[in-house]
Amino acid sequence: MSSIDYKGESRELKEAGNAVLFTFAMAFLVVFLILAAQFESFIHPFVIMLTVPLAAAGGLLGLYLSGSTLNIYSQIGLVMLIGLAAKNGILIVEFANQLRDEGLEIRDAVIEASLIRLRPIIMTSLSTVMGAVPLIMATGPGSASRLTIGVVIFAGVSISTVLTVFMVPVFYDMLAKYTRSPGYEAARLKKQQEERAQTGTIGAQGTPAE
Repeated sequence: MSSIDYKGESRELKEAGNAVLFTFAMAFLVVFLILAAQFESFIHPFVIMLTVPLAAAGGLLGLYLSGSTLNIYSQIGLVMLIGLAAKNGILIVEFANQLRDEGLEIRDAVIEASLIRLRPIIMTSLSTVMGAVPLIMATGPGSASRLTIGVVIFAGVSISTVLTVFMVPVFYDMLAKYTRSPGYEAARLKKQQEERAQTGTIGAQGTPAE
């Protein structure tokens, strides 16, 4: 019984695509777990990682508009977008948590965090986008491979930045009420230690001397 299978370059592309999908999933999982450990919550990393699909969609849209193909170089660019896109959400979520520790309500905290962090987000994203321009404008041998990586980074970071400043605050406002900020436990433990120290001091003062 005969069967149909990929041969030559098409087979290599299929195998490379499967490998990059696995790499993308593993990179996504590793970043998520690191953020979960940092924020001591699964909700905050979830809000942050919402920007990654937006960046990937923007990168694919850039490939479509530029007429480039989804090859190994563009797939490497998609993996790079995981870290490049997550940083914007980290800036907002981390500062919003700090404002919550200072006593602000969730909505007020995320609004103020978004306004204060808007300038750093724009500056870092603009520097990343401008860094991809030489890759897009490259000529000579190997310019096609540099073009695909540059297009993915340029389009992915641009679109994710625009959407992040709207989506991250909205989802943070919706989900943050189900978790506490990382500084809450530290403040609670510090307060307990101070109370125990005060109790021990009072007990020592009230003990009669022999």
